[in-house]
Amino acid sequence: MQYNSQNIKDRLFLFTPGPVNVAESVRSAICKTDICHREEDFEFLLLSIEKKLLKLFEIKETDNYRAVVITGSGTAANESILSSVVGNKNILILSNGEFGERLYNISKIHNQNTSILKFAWGEQLDLETIDAYLKNNDVDIISMVHHETSSGMLNPIEQVGQLSIVHNKMFIVDCVSSAGAEPIDIEKCNISFCSSSSSKAIGSYPGVSFVIGAKREFEKLKDMPIKTTYLNLYKFYHFITVYSQTPNTPAVPLLFAFERALLNILEEGVGNRHKHINMLANLLREGMERLGLKFLINREDMCSVLTTIHIPSHVDLDVFKSKLRDKRIIIYDGKGPFSNKVFQVGNIGTLTPDDIDYFLNSLKEVLQTFEKFPFIENILENNKEMETVY
Repeated sequence: MQYNSQNIKDRLFLFTPGPVNVAESVRSAICKTDICHREEDFEFLLLSIEKKLLKLFEIKETDNYRAVVITGSGTAANESILSSVVGNKNILILSNGEFGERLYNISKIHNQNTSILKFAWGEQLDLETIDAYLKNNDVDIISMVHHETSSGMLNPIEQVGQLSIVHNKMFIVDCVSSAGAEPIDIEKCNISFCSSSSSKAIGSYPGVSFVIGAKREFEKLKDMPIKTTYLNLYKFYHFITVYSQTPNTPAVPLLFAFERALLNILEEGVGNRHKHINMLANLLREGMERLGLKFLINREDMCSVLTTIHIPSHVDLDVFKSKLRDKRIIIYDGKGPFSNKVFQVGNIGTLTPDDIDYFLNSLKEVLQTFEKFPFIENILENNKEMETVY
């Protein structure tokens, strides 16, 4: 694909972990015919979304699980879980980044018995440390993030899930930025509840989140203390079970778009979608390695949706981002201890191999504008195959 000034001008390339560039079918779906959320048209839509979500997660015993949909970001789904399932029990949050800390901050608002086992941002969760903590402390529930977006680390939910089985603990997982990109075996991992959202690897617009949970665990919520009104998880479960509706007015146009995005994945094949995203990640990472850039974490520890890269010491990050913005490319910068030290590049949404090539060539051009960029001229000379005319 040859990029000219017009088709670049007409779009932003969202190289972010969300929001993302959406497919035209998703863009069209948001403009479907107006319907009432208390009529059978909406009931059909909601149950269709639930069915597709269970297929997305490749749940084998679908009769044992339900999915509820919430108008709100992924944080809303996490707060719905954390405010509804703990009660007076003891919950342990495993954290190695911003979003693990966010789970802790949400939980401690609602649950007085909230503890955190904190690892450094970008550090792997140590299973022996977790095992020892569970042996020596009173814990009823374990909660963690699957893909820690602040570093790009993919955390080991299968191994932690096995620990939850050994120690007989409930297991809750934030899958906000991994669902649709990474295999998530809810049954094998012993996950009681997991959360995610519409606007990341699933490829729809922001504003919709969901919780998938085991029916037996949803049913237990009936007798739990009510700590929130809008985000009461049992109420969502009760309404979809009894009425095939949501308890509050949903963002119906966003749900039309969400259903279309889910259908797109299922038509492509869940495994094929995972492979496609991983292929884009590899193209991106190999290209940046050829430019001599260094990653924050090892490639084998990364999720397939995003890469975190050290910014060269002589490069001003704000200027760097601005120069990429001039080329209609949007990236993330680092947060917390990574602020002004890294930048992040996503590869989800409707981005294609041609878009990856455009990004890599733009990246090369931008880096060349900074003085004293070491070794780049030699690297570029030795990698003529990367040259593409736009």
